[in-house]
Amino acid sequence: MSELTYAEVGATAEKRLPSGYHHVRESLVIGHGRGTFERAATELLEGQAQRRAGTDVQLSDVPLRKGSRVVMRLRIGPLRFRIPCLVVWAERTSTSCGFAYGTLPGHPERGEERFEVRLTETGAVVFSIVAFSAPGRWFTRIGGPIARRVQTRMTRRYLEALRRGEPRLA
Repeated sequence: MSELTYAEVGATAEKRLPSGYHHVRESLVIGHGRGTFERAATELLEGQAQRRAGTDVQLSDVPLRKGSRVVMRLRIGPLRFRIPCLVVWAERTSTSCGFAYGTLPGHPERGEERFEVRLTETGAVVFSIVAFSAPGRWFTRIGGPIARRVQTRMTRRYLEALRRGEPRLA
């Protein structure tokens, strides 16, 4: 994992995220019941949250697992971004499923993002995203506030993407 562009590998699993980064912690109830959980878990590990959020996604493995490579391409107006990541954690149990990927050279940011779907004791299916990031390229350093807005927008789109399996883009 020496290719990763940050040192704090796995830190999205911690209660306290590393200092010196922008932090994201967002969750959304996307449905209820075992069927919803199973569908959302499968879709999550197939890259559907990213696809439905508007990125072109290439996965080295389906389902995603530790060591999988993810390359997203995002277009914002006339700009096109290549977003390479490496999965640093992936797990599927009877009540939780998720993965975390870290940034590789060429990614606009440096850091890690964790996506997790949980089936709670009450039957709610909760999709959570935890991330820490800092500018990784000259254009994200210069365009800091714009990069944060794009990240906020993408986080919302990811969360909505697994709700009842249909895209609900803002």
